[in-house]
This record gives sequence, C-alpha cells and structure tokens, in this order.
Amino acid sequence: MAENASKKKQSWWAPAQKHLMTATGYMIPFVVAGGIIFALAVMLSGKPSVPTTGNLGKLASIGSAGLALFIPALGGYIAFSMADRPGLAPGFITAYLATQIHAGFIGGIIGGIMAGFAVKYLKKIKVPNNYRTLTTIFLYPLGGTLIASGIMVYLIGAPIANFMTFLTHFLNSLSGAAKAPLGAVLGAMVGVDMGGPINKVAYTFAQTQVDTLPFLMGGVGAAGATPPIGLGIATLIFKKKFSPEDRDAGIAALLMGTMGITEGAIPFATADPLRVIPANTIGAAVACLSGFMFGCLNHAPWGGLIVLPVVDNRWGYIAAVALGSAVVALIVGFAKKPYVAETPAEEKAEANDDDIDFDIQQF
Repeated sequence: MAENASKKKQSWWAPAQKHLMTATGYMIPFVVAGGIIFALAVMLSGKPSVPTTGNLGKLASIGSAGLALFIPALGGYIAFSMADRPGLAPGFITAYLATQIHAGFIGGIIGGIMAGFAVKYLKKIKVPNNYRTLTTIFLYPLGGTLIASGIMVYLIGAPIANFMTFLTHFLNSLSGAAKAPLGAVLGAMVGVDMGGPINKVAYTFAQTQVDTLPFLMGGVGAAGATPPIGLGIATLIFKKKFSPEDRDAGIAALLMGTMGITEGAIPFATADPLRVIPANTIGAAVACLSGFMFGCLNHAPWGGLIVLPVVDNRWGYIAAVALGSAVVALIVGFAKKPYVAETPAEEKAEANDDDIDFDIQQF
C-alpha cells in the first residue's frame, strides 16, 4: 500500500514539477529584461521614484512592459508544457485575466494548468484528417481559451483574488520576530540549489508579489546575491584554500553576485558540495532574514546590488548582502582544506591513466 501511494505521488509530482520548471525557465527572461531595464531607468534618473517623462520615462515603460508580462508568460508556458503550442494562447490569456482580477501569481499558475488540461482533453476529440490543421489553429486555442478563461472569470477568479488579498494582508502584518521564520526558510531555499527548482520556487513567490509585498524581494534579492559574492570573497581572503583556477572563478562569481545571478556559485558547489552547499544555504538564510529585519523593500523582481536604485533602505540591503556573504566566506574558508597543487609525477600518472588504450587484436 505504501509503495502504491509513493508511486501515485511520484506520478503526479514529476510532471507537475516539469511543467512548472519549464514555465519558470521561459518566464525568467521577462523578469530579467524588465527588472534590469526598470532599475536602470530609476538609477539614471537619480531620484528614488520611477521616471514618467522624457527618454528615461520611455525606458521605464520598456521595463514595466516586461514586468507586466511575466505572470501571463508563466501561465502560458505551463499550458505550453502540458499541451504543446495549442496551449500557448489559452494559457497566456487565462493568466492575463488572472492578473486583471487581482488573482496574482497563484491565479496565473492555476490558469495555466486549466488551459493545459482543457487543450489536452480537446485533443482527444476525434477529428477527420482533412480538418486536423483547422483544429490546431481554431478548435484548440478557441475552445481552450473559452473553457479555462470562463472558469477563471466566472467561477474561481474571485475566490483566488480574495485569498491573495488575505495572504497579502497577513504577510504585511508580520513584523519583527514574526518575519524571521519566513525569511530564514525563503533564504535557505534560494541558497540550497543556486538557481535550481527550490531556488526558483522561492524567487517566483517573491517576484510575482513585488507590487504588493516588496519586502519579500528585499530579502530574497539579497539572498540571491550572497552565495556567489561570499564564495568570491572566500577566494580573496583564504587564497591558500583555492587553486588558481578557483581564484579566477571567484572574480567572476563576485561580478555575477552583484548582478543577482546565484548560478555564479555553481562551479564551487560542484567541486566541493559538502562544504559549499551548507555554507550557501546558511548564508542566504542570514541575508534574507536580515533584509526582512532591516525593513528593506525591493521594487524590482530581481536581486543583487544592481537593483539598489529601486530599494528602500539601501544601506540595510547592502548590510544584509554583506552579512550573508561573510557567513558563506567564513564557513567555506575555515571548512576547506588547504589547496595542494599536483606534482609533475602525479600529473604524468594521471595522463598515463587517461591515455591507456586496449588493442583487441593482441588477445
């Protein structure tokens, strides 16, 4: 019985995770382009507000367009992953409607799932071969949109919107020590797999609520920068613990961290997972928790130091990144053993091992 239950759980979880990860991968470029251009417009204006006129106002509108599209993209590509190209339009439209009725990212995800299922079941309708092309461009998009969007608008949109309002008020009501568990959990999720599925769940949760709960990105954005910056600092302070190649990678990691690219820590985690992954997890948790405690508000759905122009309490945000990075650097620096370069003899032995050839003819 337990084995059957486990198989059943795996049977729905594996495809669900695949669809969500596929959609998140397609959504990220909208977030990156929109968030960075938006932050750049604010930074160039020199004021802690969004420019609305002139060339910078136009630049900000470009960034805002990217940010307005990322929840529809999330829903659209969930449906695409489930039902291929015919699911795209129903998924985009239903998720867009979810944003219009304030159902938020949960509405976008549910809308994408409904559109995907609607198109999948429409595909099971037997249609004569002569009309197959017509189904792809007419029946599936039209039927899928009417079914999924109709359910969203007439049935479940309002309850989801009410739940999102409740969630927003509840999270906004958290203060002081009440925010600590949430910050620690989200930060740990960001640091544990550095851009993987767990990281993306935490990031998506914060990104899709940046308009209503900017404190979430205030912590998560700082946490995302922490692993690569911390590891870069470790290569500078604890030089004897790293190879020359690692020290070069540390400089790249520092730059990637300032840009909010957590994946800059992956080469170090791959080479030494037992020491690096726990350090990243703890450091990112400290950074996110600190961002929450310092009251940092990040108005861009991105992280790193590049978003400073759109952060309220910038010094607190910088302090959160610094604290988390210091934790990563110190844990890795003290835990790692000194680097020992291979001797020429060892290198030669390895080369000989790699070059061993077997001649079948000799047997």
